[in-house]
Amino acid sequence: MTNVINGRKIAKQLNQETKTRVDKLKKEKGIIPGIAVILVGDNPASVIYTRNKQRTAEKLGMKSILKKFPKDVSQAEVLQAIHHYNNDPTIHAILIQLPLPKHLNQTELIEAIAPEKDVDGFNSKNVGKLYNNEDGHYPVSCTSRGIMTLLHSYLDKIEGKNVTIIGRSILVSRPLQSLLINENATVTMVSLHTDNIDYYTKHADILVVAAGKPNLIKKDQVKAGATVIDVGINRMANHHLVGDVDFDDVKEVAENITPVPGGVGPMTIATLMQQTVDLAEWNK
Repeated sequence: MTNVINGRKIAKQLNQETKTRVDKLKKEKGIIPGIAVILVGDNPASVIYTRNKQRTAEKLGMKSILKKFPKDVSQAEVLQAIHHYNNDPTIHAILIQLPLPKHLNQTELIEAIAPEKDVDGFNSKNVGKLYNNEDGHYPVSCTSRGIMTLLHSYLDKIEGKNVTIIGRSILVSRPLQSLLINENATVTMVSLHTDNIDYYTKHADILVVAAGKPNLIKKDQVKAGATVIDVGINRMANHHLVGDVDFDDVKEVAENITPVPGGVGPMTIATLMQQTVDLAEWNK
């Protein structure tokens, strides 16, 4: 019988753990974890995401700031806000909601965030530490870390597993590749340009799909008994949300599979909250 991976349930458990840590920091150290989210423009999805992040942070007892800019804001104005929060001791985590308008230099803005406050783990210093599997404390991609939490919740081990990731993004796929390799998995990264992509998907014990193409993967492309993680979220013409995996089809052969919605999505915000508290504890 297929296990439907319940991201909402695991995220709720993680949030409860985070709330306990927040309360302990307040009581023992007088520290309230603080997060600042920078939102540029009025992209509907981004507005919803940032609202959910702010509500969750406040529910868990954190300080939460949402800094909004119009879509025509200058690079200098956003940089000024980042520098302000870098120097604010009550803010432990800074996040720039992506995507940004094309006139803004995303790389420069991310690099401007102090590495010790880079809650998304996108600053090149933190990316390098992850890639090198360095010891010590540093943040990593929240979605990628959330996926690892899901895998650990349903699998006895990751070591020795064959993993195929469809997608090459710096936001999810590449940091996830490093996290998996660091746990001694064998990882193959492919894309929609890969010849004979089915060969790689059929040999995967763990298949992660982050291609941005609705219902891309069918059951005949999946190894029987595989664990399938669907990172995609696509809004169809009828406003129905679907992933990059044909869930109803693939669940017939997968041992574990994430639904959309309710799989990876809730884990991203829960991990963001978890990592905000991490930063507060590491830098207190």
